[in-house]
Amino acid sequence: MTAPAQNETPETVAAIDLGSNSFHMIVARLEPAGTLAIIDRLRDSVRLGGGLSKKNRLKKAAQERAFHCLQSFAQRVRDLPDNAVRIAGTNTLRVATNAAEFVARAEAILQHPIEIIEGREEARLIYLGVAHGLAAGDEKRLVVDIGGGSTECIIGRGMQPLQRESLFTGCVQASKRFFADGEISKAAMKAARLDARLVFLPVADAFRRGNWEQAIGCAGTIRAIRNILHEEGLCDSGIERGALEKLAKKLLAAGHPDRLKLAGLSQSRRPVLAGGLSVLLGVFDSLDIDHMQVSDQSMREGLLYDLVGRIRHQDVRDASVTAAIQRWDVDAAQAGRVAQTARTLCRQACAQWGFDDETLVRLLEWAARLHEIGLGVSHNNYHKHGAYILQHADMAGFSRQEQAFLATLVLNHRSKFRVDTFDTLMQPFVKPGRRLCILLRLAVLIHRGRSDTQCPELTLTVRGKRIHLHFPAAWLQQHSLTLADLERERERLKAAGYTLSFD
Repeated sequence: MTAPAQNETPETVAAIDLGSNSFHMIVARLEPAGTLAIIDRLRDSVRLGGGLSKKNRLKKAAQERAFHCLQSFAQRVRDLPDNAVRIAGTNTLRVATNAAEFVARAEAILQHPIEIIEGREEARLIYLGVAHGLAAGDEKRLVVDIGGGSTECIIGRGMQPLQRESLFTGCVQASKRFFADGEISKAAMKAARLDARLVFLPVADAFRRGNWEQAIGCAGTIRAIRNILHEEGLCDSGIERGALEKLAKKLLAAGHPDRLKLAGLSQSRRPVLAGGLSVLLGVFDSLDIDHMQVSDQSMREGLLYDLVGRIRHQDVRDASVTAAIQRWDVDAAQAGRVAQTARTLCRQACAQWGFDDETLVRLLEWAARLHEIGLGVSHNNYHKHGAYILQHADMAGFSRQEQAFLATLVLNHRSKFRVDTFDTLMQPFVKPGRRLCILLRLAVLIHRGRSDTQCPELTLTVRGKRIHLHFPAAWLQQHSLTLADLERERERLKAAGYTLSFD
């Protein structure tokens, strides 16, 4: 991974969207006022979702197409620091059983970490990207993004998404299911359109017209259909329901993608056009849409704006942690005490351990603030309940890997130290994760009395798996319960292969 320059504001930022149909990269110059000036865009129709086997394994051919694309992307981002780049994988990497192997090789090519984001987080980023490209207004907007493997629907106002859903249907998936042999028949189109309506049925009431004033579509499928409709003269503003029906008739008349003669249709879009159109028709049917405007911005722009927020210390993850604390009635004062001490210990230890990374420090601090979240379920085994919540909760701004990291820290903050649980994390988190967890355990132990009394000035010295904690003179003799806890912790860490000493 590229060494991060966390304290410097980068001049150039980049976002890469590893979609199920296409990979996109956008590079921008970060202006002093916080605005973005786009300086480069790249796109490749990788069709990663089309390479999923029946058992949801990415086939070798699809992986090789992806790696070939990423080799060209890497030339543009390899020299940028990690805090200037965000790379997100979506539906295909969410469901692929060998996603970890793919990500490891892709990260080696790009020299930057890859996040796999959940569907509702994808929806948030899509709305963020679209909202930045719209004129300011107070109306409620419906935003729809049909990707290769999933479709996101969001209702929002201004810059704020209010409702978000991610549904398991997209242009690649629908094309594989209903048009696998290439034939575009009336029966297949009817079945694909009905299937899309069934997928949207559980959320149709919440997203139907009447809950919003303006419908906006974005991303490749919708933009491609918009372009065809305009080039063919079927409509001249956005996308109209009647124009979609006429386009469907043209596809049926052709009967096969290779026989389609449509102005504005690219060669790469041909194999998935029927699937994408059937999903879009299902959206219009289910949500009672007559007219949809089209935005040229989508998730990759949302990734960039979210990255700029992090650079300028406006990280949505802070708000997610605060919301979780409130929702689960976490003792905020105790969480703050533990977080402060964990951060203090981390500042001393991380440089000695050789991973002085602000991202890891922040993740430790968030885990400390959330370590008692499981008490909202039960006092017994609350660390296990907390880990489950953090693994599966909808937490805006966090990737799947980051939530897994938080969950593993919380699972191990007390009782037995299960070092093997860190082995399932993404590789850059494994070794630092174990060490950061020891610091969290020590911070929790020191504040076990839940007192507002100021924490003693601590000095931490680490060397490999040896940890030494120095307290002010006579402090431990005056706090016998903490001493007893430390002695017990020494034995637990010893069983995990670490040596703890203190004086």
